[in-house]
Amino acid sequence: MRAIRIEEHGGPEVMRWTELPDPVPGPGEALVRLGVAGVNYMDVGARALGGAGWAAPVILGAEGMGRVTALGEGVTDLAVGDRVAWFYHPGSYAELLAVRADSLVKVPDEVPDEIAGGVLMQGLTANHLTTETYPVGPGDTALVHAAAGGVGQLLTQLVKARGGRVIGLLSREEKAPVAQEAGADHVLVHSGGGFEERVRELTGGRGADVAYDGGGTDTFLSSQASLRPHGVHAYYGPFMGVPTLRPTDLPNSILLTYPVVHHHVATREALLRRAGEVFDLVRHGRLTLRITGRYPLAEAARAHADIESRRTTGKLVLLP
Repeated sequence: MRAIRIEEHGGPEVMRWTELPDPVPGPGEALVRLGVAGVNYMDVGARALGGAGWAAPVILGAEGMGRVTALGEGVTDLAVGDRVAWFYHPGSYAELLAVRADSLVKVPDEVPDEIAGGVLMQGLTANHLTTETYPVGPGDTALVHAAAGGVGQLLTQLVKARGGRVIGLLSREEKAPVAQEAGADHVLVHSGGGFEERVRELTGGRGADVAYDGGGTDTFLSSQASLRPHGVHAYYGPFMGVPTLRPTDLPNSILLTYPVVHHHVATREALLRRAGEVFDLVRHGRLTLRITGRYPLAEAARAHADIESRRTTGKLVLLP
């Protein structure tokens, strides 16, 4: 089989289309032939910086879908031929993968391959942020960073589905129609901080109830200043930088949280339930994944260059 592998960390140029031995499923694993791999900012961070589980040499990619071609010992709830998807399996930029069976979910017939391969990581993240991190309710106002991006568009749709209002933050004016199409009630264009006064104006001086912030250190303080007393700052952008602060720096008694999607699906039961919620939203037209870039798996470096340019909107996928 072939895969996208790196021997050292760096820019997209370190990514290599490499011939490797076919994997063999061990006990509790399923062999899956890749149908679609999703591209995420996590992949960019893993390539550039490494981190836990991503030390080079390593095959990149974490999200995807495919068909089961063989089963390891002890796997009883899957069958050869099943369409399955996963939100996190290191090494997903590969034609064949030996994946832990308990990390796979069956894909409903009504969900197309490209959607199934690209929706779970960002969809489960958006589900986590709008339910357990801050349960959005009718009348709540959410500040959504990168509202035209993959997570941002899904967050916007889920906030609206739960009766909330969205103030979308964008880095470029030309992305405004994308955020508005996803349902953003207001759009603010800022390349860094300094947007808190506009957020307060749009909320009658009260501030937003929650800030979903994947923008990094440049927007960190302004996100906090945009919140009402006891509002929630959900910071999920570690690959964009991790600020340091003292608890006494937090304004308005706000709550700061670093939500990790693995805690949302910590058990097999939770994974099946939450993935089912995401797929049901897709099936009923309440959640739309806007795929804006399709690349051959062999050209994954080009997808990385495009997503790092900040010119892309929506979801990028790789096709073997």
